[in-house]
Parts: sequence; C-alpha cells; structure tokens
Amino acid sequence: MAKQQRSIFDKIGLPKNLAWGYLGILIFMIGDGLEGGWLSPYIQHRGLSIQESALLFTAYGVTIAIASWFSGVLTESYGPRKTMFAGIIFYIVGTAGFIGLALPDLHYPLMLLTYAIRGFGYPLFAYSFLVWISYRSPQNKLSTAAGWFWFVFTGGLNVFGAYYSSWAIIHLGYLNTLWSSIFWVALGAFFALVINTDKFETSTVANKTSKLDELKKGISIMKEEPKVLLCGIIRIINTTSQFAFLVFMPTYMEKHGFSITQWLQMWATIFTSNIIFNLIFGFVGDAFGWKNTVFWFGCIGCAISTLLFYYSPVIFGDNFWIVLLCGCLWGCLLAGFVPLTALTPSLVNKDKGAAMAVLNLGAGLAVFVGPAIVGLFIGSVGSTGVIWILSGLYVIAAILTLFIALPGNAKTSNPAPATIAV
Repeated sequence: MAKQQRSIFDKIGLPKNLAWGYLGILIFMIGDGLEGGWLSPYIQHRGLSIQESALLFTAYGVTIAIASWFSGVLTESYGPRKTMFAGIIFYIVGTAGFIGLALPDLHYPLMLLTYAIRGFGYPLFAYSFLVWISYRSPQNKLSTAAGWFWFVFTGGLNVFGAYYSSWAIIHLGYLNTLWSSIFWVALGAFFALVINTDKFETSTVANKTSKLDELKKGISIMKEEPKVLLCGIIRIINTTSQFAFLVFMPTYMEKHGFSITQWLQMWATIFTSNIIFNLIFGFVGDAFGWKNTVFWFGCIGCAISTLLFYYSPVIFGDNFWIVLLCGCLWGCLLAGFVPLTALTPSLVNKDKGAAMAVLNLGAGLAVFVGPAIVGLFIGSVGSTGVIWILSGLYVIAAILTLFIALPGNAKTSNPAPATIAV
C-alpha cells in the first residue's frame, strides 16, 4: 500500500516528503489573502482616496519585496523552519496592530506602519518553503513541484481566501473577518512546521558560511549571472497586473454594475482556473520547454488577455459570465510563468538559494510595483491608461525572455524564439 502511495505522489510530481508542508502553505495563504479582494474598496467607501489606498498597498509591497529577497538566503543560513516561524511572528504582530489599532478609526500613518509589518509575514513563510522545494525535489520534476507550490499558494491567497471572505464579511463583518485570518495562519503553520517532518540541509548550513556573505550573494549573483537578474525582472512583471487590479478593478467593476460580492466570487473563480493551470503549465514546462512556455503562454498570452479582461465589461456590459470567462483566460495564462521557478535556479550550479532569492524578490516587488503604477498614473491617464501600461509590460517581458538560455539543457533545446545569449 505504501509503495502504491509513493508511486501516486511521484506520478503527479508532488514530493511526498513535503506534502504536509504544501497543505500548510494552502491554509496559511487563506488567512493571508482573505482581505485582498475587498480591502481597497472598503477603505475607499470609508473615505480614503484611491491614491491613499494605492499607497497602503505599495507600503505593504515594499516589505513583501524585502522579505521575499531575504527569504532565500535566510533559508540557507538559518534553515526554513526558523525563517518560516519568523514570518508567522511578523504576520500576527502586524495584523493585530492593523486591525486593533489602525483600521477602526482609519489612523492612516498607523495603517501604513502596521500593514507594512504584516507584509514581512507571508514571503518569509511561503517563499522559504519554495526554496525548500527547490532543494528537495528531483531536477526532472522541479517545474511540476513548483507548479504544485503555486497551486496551493494561489489557491489559498486568491481562491479559498476570496470565497471565504464572500461568506465571512456578510456573517462576521469586515473587522471580524480580518481577525479570523490569524486562525488560518496558525493552522497552516502547524501543518507546515509541526506535522511536516522533512529534513533540510544545504552546504551553506553544513559549512556554517557567514550569514553576511550569504546575504551578499543575493546581490552579487545578479552581476555574476545576468540571466538570473532577467528572470527576476520577468517575475516582477508576471503578477504586477494582479496586484494592480486589487487596487482599482473592484471599483471599476462596480461602475459597470458588479457588486463587491460578485467581484469576490469572480476573483476567486479566476484564480481557480489559475491554480489548475499552475499545475498544467508545470507539466507543459517540463515537456514543451521552460522558456517556450514562459514566452508564449505567459508573456504573449497575458499581454492580450489583460486587455481583454479590462474591456470585457465595456463590450459586454454587466454580463457576469462573459466577463468571468475573459477573466479566467487571463488567470490561466498568468500561470504560464510557472516554469520560471524551475528555470531560474537551474541557471547556476551552486548558490541556488541566492538565485531563488532574486526570483522571490521579483515576486515581492510585483506587490509593490502593481499598486505603485496605479497610484502614479491613474490620476493622469485613468484606469484605461493603466491597463495599457500593464499590457505593455508583458511585451517587455517577452523581449527579455529572448535573452535567457540554459546551454546544454534539454528544456531550452525545443524549438523556441530566437535566443540571444547573455
């Protein structure tokens, strides 16, 4: 029976030794993501401007970016368990301060501070586990294992968190819904750190390399391996539109006849399609080529589908199902960047944690860049101008992808766009 169970895990590309950790990430991200779809319109309805909302999410994104960058090298230096536990502490302290002290009276400076503290939480927790995966998964299954990570990560953050919120804000109220996030985070941590007993060792830990030197690698590797830097930039662009949408799309959809509850259900369904395709593109990346998948499905696909999603309520009015279909197409193609998680650490023979730190930094910077673009440009070019900026970024990402090659690796030997070596 045990032998059969191992073969099932192997067939689906999910590392059995980390299965409880994957479940912990899913539950943790339910807590972290439950307010994403409604916090911006909630504070705007209470009197803050869209620019103030954008600045709040931008401050949150700054600390996410910092924590995302540190997560890789801290994991190699201190191990994933200690790094993930630090993320839990930051999350609980920031959340308690934000809900208990800042949000009830809209104390804006304190909102900025506490929400920023909260931002250190999930990158230290989730992205440290992603480094864990990169070390403990077979190389030929790494893209699939990464696809499973993004499946549970996005499933908690944007699917179950949104569905739960659509119920909880009606029955518990906005503030109590936020308080309940601490329960989900603690439960996820229990599975990921207590029930999950997998061992993690790296040469860095074994040799007790200087922590400062290890942190420096997160910077120096971008100079030593320019392709890693390009992957980091592409990773920023990957989800910039997602975090920009959280700031202005709820109110944009309201203007076209959709309620906040409908928006939450739409957002959750979009990312249901996304998490399914996180898995699909994990397999596609291993078969079709990592770079090919990122270029055609991720970059080119998102450049088109971002515009389609935005213009769908203009073209089709308040037809929920057609707008949802367009949104789901965008969500599916957003998953086309999944093989980037396998491609980036494979560009280096050692210091994979530092390479992952750059990728994690890119993921974190997207949380900053998306709201920042909205805050900087929506006043002058409006939401329509912002959407064209976001689409244009995907075109830039496609160009950058042409400069990434993995010499001698089968994943780049498939027919692909012309490659310019860096």
